[in-house]
Amino acid sequence: MSGASSPPRGLEVFAPAKINLTLAVGPLRADGRHELQSLAAFADVGDRLRLEPASGLSLQVRGPFAPALAEETDNLVLRAARLLAQAAGGAPLGAALTLEKNLPVASGIGGGSADAAAALRGLNSLWGLGWSEGALADLARSLGADVPVCVACRPALMSGAGEDLRPVAMPSLSAVLVNPGVPVSTGAVYRRFDALGLGADWPPPEPPSSFASPGESWRIFLGRDNDLSPAAIVEAPVIAAMLQRLRQDPRVKLARLSGSGATGFALTEAWALARAVAQDLTAEGRGWWIVPAQLGAVDAAPVWH
Repeated sequence: MSGASSPPRGLEVFAPAKINLTLAVGPLRADGRHELQSLAAFADVGDRLRLEPASGLSLQVRGPFAPALAEETDNLVLRAARLLAQAAGGAPLGAALTLEKNLPVASGIGGGSADAAAALRGLNSLWGLGWSEGALADLARSLGADVPVCVACRPALMSGAGEDLRPVAMPSLSAVLVNPGVPVSTGAVYRRFDALGLGADWPPPEPPSSFASPGESWRIFLGRDNDLSPAAIVEAPVIAAMLQRLRQDPRVKLARLSGSGATGFALTEAWALARAVAQDLTAEGRGWWIVPAQLGAVDAAPVWH
């Protein structure tokens, strides 16, 4: 029949960068983990995951940072897919997954966790499972402490070992994300954190559950640095130079490290200022990964095509 459109075959899911606006870390617990308190928000930049029906599970990785994942035979995306297929039960479920890797790897902005959460959201739709967001987040706990918060892609206070979440209402913040091109091992940073005897100042005060304005956000953030920064700088000294460069810019209200690094973020009063800072940093020719971004909640619902 002429003019009839073909039904959608697959879908695409956005996997946004997760930014730790604050990160307080407690001392090492008896179970070998650390107590955390982090206010996490999401950026409008990230990876993209394409899903197509298939008889089995497969993954291809493309994009500017794909080579950094070439050695991984058990990517977190595939682990998430297998976990959901097993939890769903019934007949074997398959999909051909293609990950467009736009975020630096091992960079402290939850790229792998965001990709895994995108796989859960996408496959939930592709397979018609109808699982709730809460059910997906519960399943995600076994994949890593950062994966549950990435399921919703909304600002939240993370606590416990990162898996306990409390929603936080906050306005969109204009920012520049900067990575100096050095991968940083999360495990190495935490080992250095312990070796330096950090984490004694615990527990930290809890931030409010809502922020009325960007200005209120900045005032809260100014008093809350990233506790992992000293350890991350020892592991990758270029982080100190990056943060110093961001903080010396008069247009930057605040600059911090996200997660275990090496990505930093710089907050500005307006989107135009964030774009200008990013342009100026890029023009310096340092070879850093530099992108302006809006931080807050992100619509990452699967889109059929």
